[in-house]
Amino acid sequence: MIRSTIAFALMMSLIAGSAHAGEYNKKLSIGDAGPSFKNLPAADGKTYSMADFADKDVIVMAVTCNHCPVAVGYEDRMIEFAKKYVTTPDSKVALIAVSVSNSEVDRIPKMQERAKEKGFNYIYVHDESQTLGRDLGASVTPEFVVLNKDRKVVYLGAMDDNMKAPTVSYVGNAVDAALKGAEPEVKETRARGCGIGYKKN
Repeated sequence: MIRSTIAFALMMSLIAGSAHAGEYNKKLSIGDAGPSFKNLPAADGKTYSMADFADKDVIVMAVTCNHCPVAVGYEDRMIEFAKKYVTTPDSKVALIAVSVSNSEVDRIPKMQERAKEKGFNYIYVHDESQTLGRDLGASVTPEFVVLNKDRKVVYLGAMDDNMKAPTVSYVGNAVDAALKGAEPEVKETRARGCGIGYKKN
């Protein structure tokens, strides 16, 4: 009887633990505190820290780069997203794109060229240390993490449901929910894109 009780308790604890773990993101889970960052250089010539966005109710982090064709394919969608949520008067949403690639094409000079060429209307920072990408649990570009007002993770994964002809904006839905103090219906999806080359520690 004691053995069966212990076995049952162990099984339940394992079930509870696995239910909370991220299905695709192996670093973050829904409800976790989002990672912070300090003094990252950006394509607009400024440096940014998480504290600079204290007045925002929602922060969308997008791990991306210049060289990945999938990431490049999402640039226009990110620009449109920013027009809807970020650049409006009294916006309470920030979109922060971060490159963690140290390839020449993905560093600040080329980021500046790309931002100017495309007219990026969101912040595009570079993290040479790759710490932020690791802390976000990003494995591909582009990959998105949405944080609510309490800077808790409410969504992890892809921006939308289809790379060519999307019908559902997972990030948009997550932002809409977070702005209302609610949780999105879809909390995690598998991100699609180019693998990130992290340096070995």
